Amino acid sequence: MGQFVVFLSVVLTVVGGWQYYVWTRLVRDPAWPEPYGKIATAAFVLLTVLPPFVIFGARFLSRSALAAISGALYTWFGLAFLLALAFFAADLARWIGQAFAFFRGSDAPDDPERHQNIARGVAGTAGATAAILGGISVRSALADVEVKEVEVKLDRLPPALSGMSIVQLTDVHIGPTIGKNFLEHVVERANAEKPEAIVITGDLVDGSVASLREHVTPLAKLRARYGVFFVTGNHEYYSGAEEWLAELERLGVRPLRNELVAIGDRGASIDLAGVDDPTAHGFGPGHGADYAKAFGGARPDRELILLAHQPSQIVHAARAGVGLQLSGHTHGGQIWPFGALVRLNQPYVAGLHRHDDRTQIYVSRGTGYWGPPMRLFCPAEITKLVLTPA
Repeated sequence: MGQFVVFLSVVLTVVGGWQYYVWTRLVRDPAWPEPYGKIATAAFVLLTVLPPFVIFGARFLSRSALAAISGALYTWFGLAFLLALAFFAADLARWIGQAFAFFRGSDAPDDPERHQNIARGVAGTAGATAAILGGISVRSALADVEVKEVEVKLDRLPPALSGMSIVQLTDVHIGPTIGKNFLEHVVERANAEKPEAIVITGDLVDGSVASLREHVTPLAKLRARYGVFFVTGNHEYYSGAEEWLAELERLGVRPLRNELVAIGDRGASIDLAGVDDPTAHGFGPGHGADYAKAFGGARPDRELILLAHQPSQIVHAARAGVGLQLSGHTHGGQIWPFGALVRLNQPYVAGLHRHDDRTQIYVSRGTGYWGPPMRLFCPAEITKLVLTPA
């Protein structure tokens, strides 16, 4: 609970900061005629202080009311991010212009009316740009999720398993704005690929079992020759991990909690390991990534695939000689160019990468979305990984 409060505090501080910046450029500096300025200011204040009440009051709202309010709030946050980018680009251009003027010795007279007209022009241009990009983003996020096929060559894959497919789902974020209908579509697409295994690499849910049980029931329809496997993400721990682990087992999904299983048959097989999310240590005894335990039964002559929610866990995978790590967490950045900030915290943001001579990692852009129902230049994916011998 303590980590959730810290996480929420950080999110609200960041959101409040960029909302203030957007307000100064969109409302204060243009000095729109009243009552428009006061109405816009009141709207900014409401949108800034409302999220905590929605989060903690969610249990008292109907599903439809929560979805509508959350969808509106999150969409505004996404638009505010795009507005902040547009205004920052305008400010950067202005600062460069001022620097050139300073070094040239120019000293233009101060003209308040000119400044106001420029501020209004910038606000209008930024607003139009954010609206267009926001529309593209929402359309992308709400579109049908496509299957992305990726070939991965592995050194220790038995020839008999060449062409073996694993479907990866990750960061679905079933919650206030993503529900049963979306998951039914995802399950149908995953099953249509007829994979040997289906893996879910964390952040499946945003909410309690009691509030979302009905919406995750399609998971029981997932079908794969060797089974359906799951590892926790950080959001499972915000949502009641113990209850969710039990619910997933009831639905036929096997959690891999710092453990390893062999998939294949007596003639040819590989090892599949899974570890808890690295944030799990703060949620009580028995939780947290334990790599020694997860890799304890691994054989050096058999290919080893690791399910780990965060790409940063690759350092442990490489030390253990893992051939392939499957991760999510980053959403590929979700809204461009947020991926550049994600890279400050994670070594890989999206796609297939070779970490060292033996270990590769595939980072999915995610199957759903978190927060704003928006994806800019970063579509969601259901990943079909086709394994072949190197």
